[in-house]
Amino acid sequence: MLNSRLISYMAATVLVALALPAQAQFRVEISGVGATQLPIAIAKFRDEERATPSLSISAIVRADLERSGQFRNVDAPGALDENSAPVFTEWRGRATDALAAGSITRLADGRFDVRFKLWDVVKGTVIAGQSTAVEAGDLRLAAHRIADTIYEKLSGNKGVFSTRIAFVTKGGGRYTVRVADADGEGGQVALTSAEPIISPAWSPDGKQLAYVSFERQKAVVYTQDTATGARREIANFRGSNSAPSWSPDGRMLAVTLSRDTGSQIYLIERTGAIVRKLTSSNAIDTEATFAPDGRSVYFVSDRGGGPQIYRTTTSGGNAERVTFAGSYNISPSISPDGRTLAYISRVGGAFRLHTLDLSSPNAQPVALTDTSDDEHPSFAPNGRLIIYASRAERRDVLMTTTLDGKIKARLLSTTADVREPSWGPYGR
Repeated sequence: MLNSRLISYMAATVLVALALPAQAQFRVEISGVGATQLPIAIAKFRDEERATPSLSISAIVRADLERSGQFRNVDAPGALDENSAPVFTEWRGRATDALAAGSITRLADGRFDVRFKLWDVVKGTVIAGQSTAVEAGDLRLAAHRIADTIYEKLSGNKGVFSTRIAFVTKGGGRYTVRVADADGEGGQVALTSAEPIISPAWSPDGKQLAYVSFERQKAVVYTQDTATGARREIANFRGSNSAPSWSPDGRMLAVTLSRDTGSQIYLIERTGAIVRKLTSSNAIDTEATFAPDGRSVYFVSDRGGGPQIYRTTTSGGNAERVTFAGSYNISPSISPDGRTLAYISRVGGAFRLHTLDLSSPNAQPVALTDTSDDEHPSFAPNGRLIIYASRAERRDVLMTTTLDGKIKARLLSTTADVREPSWGPYGR
């Protein structure tokens, strides 16, 4: 993990080896207890085992909600579906505040009719329900969308379970960019190469990925259409081209180039044309990320002697230092509301995920983890979760955490390492 972290910071041209077979599946392991969690029962959907023996809609919904940190699952014994009339006094006796149940029916045309209903047990009322006909390949997505509906109805915030993540793997001597559901399942290969691939970044509309490939024996930035696979080379200047980040309107990218002197940050159009040089220092400036309003960029620089996070306007000018606690702070990620900075800080010899409240001038960093090899945080589009890479049991894994660090979910592969996650936007 340390090697790849330094690679990311220094914009070097090698990537530490990873491993993940193309067809490996993930499972979610959730740990921690939140301060307040709404108790909810998700009943097994009627006929889900017969209709989809390899996939449990109810289990996916249950895991999504638990991973959010805002719900505590309550066992739901017995036969229930969307047409049931729950005895609310019994569910209240089980200390349940909400109840969801549904069914899956295979249609004559091969699609599946997925239905569900959500009840407020305390009030004894129906608060949500829907029916959707989907292809077999979209059953996981249907489950995630049910979880999104339940999450929004009960929390008041938009769910992110039907969004996607991208990450980098390596197996059998080949590097791979994979796109998967937000729980790490349902992955598809976006690109595979015999040479390293690093730094995947989603476009704001979720239709493209930018990344760095070494297939030409040097770092070159590409963009790729996630639906068609069409690729475009957008930064192949003299020297290194690295660390792409999209502007909120999708019209530009911030990239790190060493075309003139050392590594500096440039703004380029999505066509590859340079707009302007954003930083001009004798230091290494890299890992730029836009603020949600598009008016400023956060980046990492060692201009003060060690890597720290700075901020400058997209029109250029003087940079303002943002992080002061600790001597080594890298990998900035800004929450969608612009109020929170997530980053990696070295504490002793450990690299740990931290957050900083940008809305308070006197705020102090908050450590969300007690692990030692965290890297590459990325906010969910609702700002309620952060995905990052870490190391556990001698393996690189993907983790999500709530903003208070109390609920963590480990997206586990049975055989391999994964790295450099990037959480995609809403829409698919």
